[in-house]
Amino acid sequence: MNLGNRADTGELRKQFKFHALFVVAAFLLLIGRLFYLQVLQRDEYQAEAKENIVRRVTLATTRGVVRDSQGKVIASNRPAYSVYLVPMLKVDRKLVCITETEVWSKVVSYLSLPQDERLRAEKKLGEICADPRSDPRARKFQQFLLREDIGRDVVATLETHASELRGVDVAPAPVRYYPYGELSAHILGYMAEVDAELLARLRAAGYTEGDRIGAAGVERAWESYLRGQRGWEKVIVDARNQRRSGPDAERLLDEPRSLQPVPGRDLRLSLDIELVDAIDQAMRGQIAGSVVVVDVRTGRVLALYSKPSFDPNILSGGSGKQAIRDAFRRLYGDPLLPTLDKTMSGSYPPGSTYKPFTALAALEPPSADPSRPQRSVLDPRTRVNCRGFINYGKRLFRCTHVHGPVDMRQAIVQSCNVYFYEIADRLATSLGGSGFGLDALAHWGMMFGLGQKTGMGANPESAGRIPTYTWYTTHYKGQFRGGFTLNAAIGQGATTVSVLQLALAYAALANGGTLYQPQLVRAVETSDGAIVQDFSPRVKRRIEMRPEHWRLIVDGLRGVVQEAEGTAHSERLADVEMSGKTGTAQTSHKGVHGEDASRVWYFNRDHAWFAGFSPSRAPEIAVAVLIEHGGAGGKNAAPVAFLAARAYQKLTSERLAAKASPPPPPKPTTPSDKRPKGRPKKR
Repeated sequence: MNLGNRADTGELRKQFKFHALFVVAAFLLLIGRLFYLQVLQRDEYQAEAKENIVRRVTLATTRGVVRDSQGKVIASNRPAYSVYLVPMLKVDRKLVCITETEVWSKVVSYLSLPQDERLRAEKKLGEICADPRSDPRARKFQQFLLREDIGRDVVATLETHASELRGVDVAPAPVRYYPYGELSAHILGYMAEVDAELLARLRAAGYTEGDRIGAAGVERAWESYLRGQRGWEKVIVDARNQRRSGPDAERLLDEPRSLQPVPGRDLRLSLDIELVDAIDQAMRGQIAGSVVVVDVRTGRVLALYSKPSFDPNILSGGSGKQAIRDAFRRLYGDPLLPTLDKTMSGSYPPGSTYKPFTALAALEPPSADPSRPQRSVLDPRTRVNCRGFINYGKRLFRCTHVHGPVDMRQAIVQSCNVYFYEIADRLATSLGGSGFGLDALAHWGMMFGLGQKTGMGANPESAGRIPTYTWYTTHYKGQFRGGFTLNAAIGQGATTVSVLQLALAYAALANGGTLYQPQLVRAVETSDGAIVQDFSPRVKRRIEMRPEHWRLIVDGLRGVVQEAEGTAHSERLADVEMSGKTGTAQTSHKGVHGEDASRVWYFNRDHAWFAGFSPSRAPEIAVAVLIEHGGAGGKNAAPVAFLAARAYQKLTSERLAAKASPPPPPKPTTPSDKRPKGRPKKR
């Protein structure tokens, strides 16, 4: 049979050609698609494939250590582990927020997250997942700190179930630790989690969600030195989130493969933590107050003590977020203001500790013409009769006792108010009015740094107030009264100072008139102890005083402690040579309706002050002590200052003796010493 002559042969040939053409077109389309995927889109899909198996893991940095002047560690880092997760995961080739996956439920369960903490985390993660950017460098693809400082049992649980927890990592992340607890907590400060507002400004500097930053004290002021820089490394993971290693895995990693973390700088402070501890023991019987000790030769701060205090370990997150919230609730509800740094952030009327500067105003009143200094308005040998009060205008200004006739030195020793009222009156008469007398008093206070921020910078500083004639006329609408000048002469009225200011002022009295810039950080060091930056003492100003006037003032301050009539004599210590001035500053607390009567009574008590220097003949330290609502300065503040001076002397002597004594000779070895430890001796 001849098929070629069949009528349907042409139709078959047409169908064959059509099918052949379809197959060729399909192959061409497939080849084109393969070319598009493997050539044109190669980089994009290769990057996506790598993104599924290559993960960037954060390497925590180490925050710098803070040491005291003797090398004792007072702020460090303890080992801990934190949980990180990637907000967005790829599930079935779709990007899904981790909170919408089974991984999130398991993480919440394993960490036992409380309901409020879970909701806060879900809110933050939702905001990150809503970020419109699809760039792998966007926040949604970067690790998010979920919880820090987890327990070892939780670490073990997470490691056991690591294959179920895609996008979740457990990484070492040291937690800030303060070995001395509440001692010097105000000046060291604490750490706090970066909030959203702060993060918006600091993200460019490398901060991310969950990071902690110095929130107060040295931690805040020296954050840029202490922080360091975190690192990262790339790792290969399989479909079950298990890390893979080996030559094949290494070939999948492009350069750079890692960035090593840079540890923060260490700080060495001028603070002596053993001296602070001794002050804490001396303050055991007091409810609230502060103490500052400075070196009169350099202005370096040796001790800063504020009571009541707080535990920075809790506030820094070492006990969890709920503990932080509970701690702040207690602290802010305490009427004694434990979060306030009373050494520099608070200011108080100085009382009679201001009298040495009033005496200088009488001896050397300021003159408009520096070439022609004003003559003394009161001869220091002139006696003023103290009857226990004076009448000035329609008011009665009282003294603490009836002192009888006293000269300037005796008035300082016995703290006679009437004598200093007389100085205020004579300044007003000599200079042409009470306003000019007030300005003369303010001049000497300001010369010694009172009423001005010291510039130490560790915590917010109160400038205090040394009122002038202009200040009073502004705040009292031109109704200036002469009694303002009398109150200012004894450190009352509107006059307020910080404890740090007063310590520096008395240091300047002790050294003959050099007012130093206070120095807290002695040096910046590397982790191996090499000095990066050393800070030398800085002089703020040199105060010109006639030598005979300066000697008169410091001799009077010595008599306050050493002479029987002195206001601090009864509390003196036989082995402590000290000069200074007591102060009892009046306060006024206006109670509210329904307030506890016993509490009102406490807050209406006078502040107790003592400011001075030791030793008297060759001063090394200046000490300022404030006992809030502590009563009489001689009875309550002076003993604390004497104990602080004694502690300084003892510590100095012990350290000098330790340096002078040679190290003990090595113990001679015997055959028994060479026997391996733990192995019983043969009998």
